Amino acid sequence: MSKGKILLVGFGPGAKEHMSGRAIAAIDEADVVIGYTTYIKLVQDQLEGKEVVKKGMTEEIDRCIEAYEQAQQGKVVALISSGDIGVYGMAGPTYEVLLKSGWTPDSDIEVEVVPGSTALSACASLVGAPLTHDFCSISLSDLLTPWPVISRRLEAAARSDFVLALYNPKSGRRTGQIVEAQRILLQHRKPETPVAIVKSAYREAQNIQIVRLDEMKDCKIGMLTTVLVGNSSTFLEQGLMITPRGYANKYSSITGEIKEGEKRGRSLSMGLDGWQECVREYLRDGLQQGRTPSLREVTNYFDMPRGQILSAIAAGNEEDSAGEFSAVAVNDDLLKLVQDDASEWGRVRVVVRSEGDAVTELMLNAGDFKSRGEWLNIENAHFHLHIHWRNVAAAWMLKRGNSLCSVHFVDATGDAVFNLSLIRSEGEFDTAALKHYQQVWQRQVNNAQPS
Repeated sequence: MSKGKILLVGFGPGAKEHMSGRAIAAIDEADVVIGYTTYIKLVQDQLEGKEVVKKGMTEEIDRCIEAYEQAQQGKVVALISSGDIGVYGMAGPTYEVLLKSGWTPDSDIEVEVVPGSTALSACASLVGAPLTHDFCSISLSDLLTPWPVISRRLEAAARSDFVLALYNPKSGRRTGQIVEAQRILLQHRKPETPVAIVKSAYREAQNIQIVRLDEMKDCKIGMLTTVLVGNSSTFLEQGLMITPRGYANKYSSITGEIKEGEKRGRSLSMGLDGWQECVREYLRDGLQQGRTPSLREVTNYFDMPRGQILSAIAAGNEEDSAGEFSAVAVNDDLLKLVQDDASEWGRVRVVVRSEGDAVTELMLNAGDFKSRGEWLNIENAHFHLHIHWRNVAAAWMLKRGNSLCSVHFVDATGDAVFNLSLIRSEGEFDTAALKHYQQVWQRQVNNAQPS
């Protein structure tokens, strides 16, 4: 018996002129072609003399099993899909079925994935250039993915300012998902953000709508529709939806002179190697203007986690200071610092912020902190403070001139968990507390130096 073969073929939007040469050849090579009924119709002119197996919309696993069983008989099988078969397509389920059945890449059945033009790239080509910068795709189908997972992904993508491609946005029974997606996006995007709604790209039923984000849910949308949502820089002009690549960050115009402080072929001044210097410059500029921005202002301005801002401050030196701020990473055991060192500081101010930005400030004795399992607690007749200590991953000591001496604790992502600060009385710190704080600071400096 001849060796069987499974060709996982993505053929793009459907028209032959949009297929790759390999996709056309793969279908021609096949003895058996398996696919969803609509996909079969799109390549009907290539199927003469072939065994054709049509399957319904919810029979994806059946298609995979059929392909495997046919290949076991020594046949060349083309399992076809529009778009790219590896993007929300049949490649993944097929490999899952094969691997669970004991197949390996060295087995008698050869498997080849033939890529095709994805729905998002086909749809984008019809409305301009909306995907020129960073983008992500999210399926709104909750048939196999829990909605809380989809919601978190929408929230993360919206907050991160990705251009979004929404697959499976709506069906006859799933009508609320696109409404909820719009609600989440409008928390982070302007109502006038451009949105392209493209149905059946490059097919007879092709339809294109370009609307505002706040109009999206009221448009005609179905399962054959892909929705492209712009980011904060996406614009509409002459009926085209364009997302700039970012040249304006470096050049005075597309063909103009390079901006002061930037270099051709080098990272931006706000790139990986330079953005921390920009943090320190921002703080220096504030001081020169007669005001010192708060740590929270700096965090919001750069839209970076608290830990990253503190790290940027700590990296400063005399030639590149952070204005009145200075910081050092804590290189001791963090729990020891709270329970032993901070207990020498007497009364301290503890600040805890909720996810919704409610701020709790407590004046308490640091010596009253007690660890209990995963928690760090202070309990008395007036309040209970519970800090999930397991979430604390790092800490920085921070000073602002002669007005602030504090320690900031952050989680693994750098977001603030809580901070504690020495308290001033009549504009002065307690002498013993300040002396001990400075000793702890110097210990962190010494610990950071190579031996």
